[in-house]
Amino acid sequence: MNTSYDFGQDLPRNIVYVKPVAVADLPEEIRKQAQGATTLYAVHREDGEQLALVADRKLAFVLARQHDMAPVAVH
Repeated sequence: MNTSYDFGQDLPRNIVYVKPVAVADLPEEIRKQAQGATTLYAVHREDGEQLALVADRKLAFVLARQHDMAPVAVH
């Protein structure tokens, strides 16, 4: 089914994506700051630019909302 739908102007404009990141895949300097965590959460703009790297998924969502952004989970 290929039916076009007008979503209008009600969609959030400042969408950011929250995704888990394995600490083992990060540069050593950041791994040292991870304090034993195995996963951190990155907040990215639509163009892929990383805005934040935090220790907790909930914190990533709160941080985004505090900055008037609409967070979306990436699996």
